[in-house]
Order: sequence, then C-alpha cells, then structure tokens
Amino acid sequence: MSYDPENIFAKILRGEIPCNKVYEDDYVLSFHDIAPQAPVHVLVIPKGAYVSMDDFTAKASPEEITGFMRGVGHVARELGLAENGYRTLANIGEHGHQEVPHLHIHILGGKHLGPMLDKNF
Repeated sequence: MSYDPENIFAKILRGEIPCNKVYEDDYVLSFHDIAPQAPVHVLVIPKGAYVSMDDFTAKASPEEITGFMRGVGHVARELGLAENGYRTLANIGEHGHQEVPHLHIHILGGKHLGPMLDKNF
C-alpha cells in the first residue's frame, strides 16, 4: 500500500475536512472516530505522511516516533482512560483490514472490551 496524499486523514490534516478534535501538537492530531466501536473511540494520527506502523518505524525520525507515542499516551490520559484501562489498535495492510493508507492508532475504552479476537480463527 503506498501513501495516497488524497486519503481522508491527509485531507483532515490539511483542514479540508473537519474533525471533532481531541488533541493536537507538533507530531499528532487526535479526533473522535466517526463510527465509534466503544463508548470512547478516538484516532491518533501522525502529522507525517506514513502509511503504516511498518512505514513509520522504518522512516520516521526519532523525534516523530517519540512524539507520536507520547501523543497516544497523552490522549488516553486526557480522556480519563488510564485508570481503568483501554485498548490501542493499529490495522496494518490488507490482512490487518487497514482502510485508510495513513498510520492511525485507535484508542478504545470506557467499558470492558472483552477478548481482542475471536478464538475460533
């Protein structure tokens, strides 16, 4: 999967499409998912043009990687999820069911989420 500068997250970063912003700094933008799968469901995206975690960890600067991971933690704490717990999820590629070719971490919480995957795979 190659980076498409016309993907929805690139358009959100450029301000062409609005979002319900949770947090923003020099490295990340976080906003509410438009199709939430939990009481709290937000996305955290890096500001750089990275397709996936694989692409990001291979090409991003140490500052971008640190800033991104700190952003994920900051958003979880800001949303009050740290005490009871939450799930982070990144879908990578076709088998991981990645729908947007821009790295994004889902932060899900606000209730007991149950097992991560169906054990009958």
